[in-house]
Amino acid sequence: MCGINLLINPSLNGEASIQKMMQATAHRGPDASGFERLAENVFLAGNRLKILDLTDASNQPFWSQDKNAVLVWNGALYNYEELKNELSELGYTFRTESDSEVLLYWLMAFGTKKIASLKGMFAFVYANIQTHELLVARDPSGQKPLYSYHSGSFWAFSSESKGILAALDKTPSIDENQFFPYFHARHSFPDKTFYRRIHQVLPGHGMVWNWKTSTSSPFQWDYPIEKQTDFHQAKFETLLKNAVRKHFHAERPVGMVLSGGADSSLLYALWHEQSGIALPTYTATFDQALQHKYEDPIFANKLVQKYPADHHEIKIDVGTVMENWPAYIESLDQPIGDSAGFLTWMIAKKAKEKVNILISGAGADELFGGYNRHKALKNYLKNPKAFLWLKKFYQWIPMPLALEKMLKAIAETPEQTFVNFSTLFPLPKDSLSLFKPWYTQSNAPFKNALEFDRTFYLVNDVLKVHDNSCMAHAIEGRSPYLDHDLVVFSKSMPENLHLELEGKAWIKGALEDRGLGFIANRKKLGFGLPLQEWFQKEPDFREWVFGPIREMAVTWGEILPPEMLKLARCPENAKTAHFLLIWNLFLLASWLNPKDAIDFPIGVETERKSDYWEDQV
Repeated sequence: MCGINLLINPSLNGEASIQKMMQATAHRGPDASGFERLAENVFLAGNRLKILDLTDASNQPFWSQDKNAVLVWNGALYNYEELKNELSELGYTFRTESDSEVLLYWLMAFGTKKIASLKGMFAFVYANIQTHELLVARDPSGQKPLYSYHSGSFWAFSSESKGILAALDKTPSIDENQFFPYFHARHSFPDKTFYRRIHQVLPGHGMVWNWKTSTSSPFQWDYPIEKQTDFHQAKFETLLKNAVRKHFHAERPVGMVLSGGADSSLLYALWHEQSGIALPTYTATFDQALQHKYEDPIFANKLVQKYPADHHEIKIDVGTVMENWPAYIESLDQPIGDSAGFLTWMIAKKAKEKVNILISGAGADELFGGYNRHKALKNYLKNPKAFLWLKKFYQWIPMPLALEKMLKAIAETPEQTFVNFSTLFPLPKDSLSLFKPWYTQSNAPFKNALEFDRTFYLVNDVLKVHDNSCMAHAIEGRSPYLDHDLVVFSKSMPENLHLELEGKAWIKGALEDRGLGFIANRKKLGFGLPLQEWFQKEPDFREWVFGPIREMAVTWGEILPPEMLKLARCPENAKTAHFLLIWNLFLLASWLNPKDAIDFPIGVETERKSDYWEDQV
């Protein structure tokens, strides 16, 4: 929706620096930009993408009528009408129809005391001029990013690390400690970035800072766990229908990423049933020869025959990737080695022609156990000792590749086993402690795994690439499955019910009830590029990818983790099953040195021991 920028005690000219931050994040809010000097050394700025109340009266920074408070924020408040009614009873009057004004007055009325009442996706900076206080926070869902930089008395906050970089007199050095989590998990640790001293504000965390006393105090909050017993299909569908109504509501055109999978298909079906309105929908498609495996367009077209849409297919091939890669890397705020990021970026590029909001099915797998690793963990939990025993023999007994991969990841505890399931490459035994702070500890191992996926993988991979890819084209991304009430519903469900419903039984049941069983029973593949096939059959593409990786091994080899360096030195010798790891390295190499990604010659012959990829054709 918008871009947030805040400077406290800047080392350089504050007014010039805050404007540089605005320019660096202008793509997040092209409809209006503005900044304010709140105190001698406090500068606040916002870039606005108009979604609700399209008048200039709702531009940011957004001031209260008495000029005692001001707000800059990014996101959407889905229960703003309920909060507005409550504020009206307290005597507040409103001059706009925006959720911005509701959020401002809610913070004026309650500060941090009732922040848990806010249901939406948001990051914000709120300033109370009378008390000289700034309130900076990011909501528990983590759908909207917020970065910080702190050095002495100097603070900077922004919706992107690019905003902070624009305010600094020099670029921070690369944080070499992030290569390890990136190699295994495709991103930095949740509180870090690839720049030293630039941090991520964690979801559900905030800070109150007083610019008169130069004192600060942190705070945090989370979704509540409710004591309820009415967990059933009808309740789930009611909550999801409500979420669809709220998340699809806007004064600008709404479209949807339609993968032809269960999650996005159910969202669109519910929308069309309730509204009867055909929306623009977008599906990525690949060469005809690949559609026997990558069937998204086939299933999406079947869906829109039953639920009409203004449907668009975006053709992606090797040439598309090579042509658009420099622009994609330039737009990338932080490296995340998930090819879904490029697909979403291309879809948003096309969708920009018609819509300002793009809906996705993100979050359903994490809330309701939809990944293959959830099924694997469920099987492991039935008899861990048996799987540990079987692991001793997998090298000597022929078995299906999926079972072999699972056995390699089996460990002594459910925690380490699931982290191995989740990573691209199994963790060394002595490194689990690095991931432990992000893993929930309770006596419900399956729910612990779901929570790890929601707070670690979903926030730092899926939601980050969705936000970055959409905002690069000035589009707001939304995820109805992450509606506040649905998250609370999932977190409140008991362990045994989550195990029983593993595989998103309620979502599939809702599809089957609508005659969409062919989608409900579709084999789960994931959202991404056909990398394995391209590496095998496209030698020019293969070398285009391998070149920057080898260069990264030369430039950064001294600090790369051993397994990462081994692969980066000779990517051509990687196993076919490691195609995701290869792409992960390529994206990082491109981000670290964009020139290599643009200028590396295609088709260069290099001396190598073998080319495993061609051997597998």
